[in-house]
Formats: sequence, C-alpha cells, structure tokens
Amino acid sequence: MEITEVKVFPVNEDKLKAYITIVLDGCFVIRDLKVIAGNAGLFVAMPSKKRKDGTYRDIAHPLNKHTRTLVEKTVLEAYLNEIKQGGGTASKNPDDDLTEDSSEQQG
Repeated sequence: MEITEVKVFPVNEDKLKAYITIVLDGCFVIRDLKVIAGNAGLFVAMPSKKRKDGTYRDIAHPLNKHTRTLVEKTVLEAYLNEIKQGGGTASKNPDDDLTEDSSEQQG
C-alpha cells in the first residue's frame, strides 16, 4: 500500500490543527483524518462517527502497527510542510473534491 496523495486543510482551533485527506494507491480516498495537538505533541486521529450512546468509533483505521506508523508519519510530514509553506492558514474547504483529476482518471 502506498499513500499517493495527501491534502492538508489547516484550521484555527485550539487542539484541532488540520483536517487531512489521503489517497491510497491512487484509487481509494479517506477523508477527515485529523491532526490534533495533544499533551505529548501532535497526533493523527482517524475519521470517526458518533454513536447513539455518545461514544465515537473509527470508521476507517489501520489494521497493523506498520500501516499506522506509515499513515501517521506521512500525514504529520505533510502537515508540517503545509504549515511552513502556507503559514498555517486554511487552504481550502476539506469538503471539496480531492482533485478534479482523480475523477477524470477513471473515465
């Protein structure tokens, strides 16, 4: 598995630093990963959904430590690069399509 694209959408909130969208092998997109500032530094939270009992459950997540490490390293590197280049301001809406080219490649 290869992470072929990472889009960073910085936000100006206290703990939430950015939303992230990744593409796997150029053909599968995962949206709404989050970069969060925790007590021990930055970490990556997987996309999750609130359940009826008020708890949250990941809707997509790595199944092993190697894959989790790959995702975390790639996402955090992309986030830090975006902050250096963009100054930490929001680049665009994370609800927008990843790229128009992604859909054109299919057809």
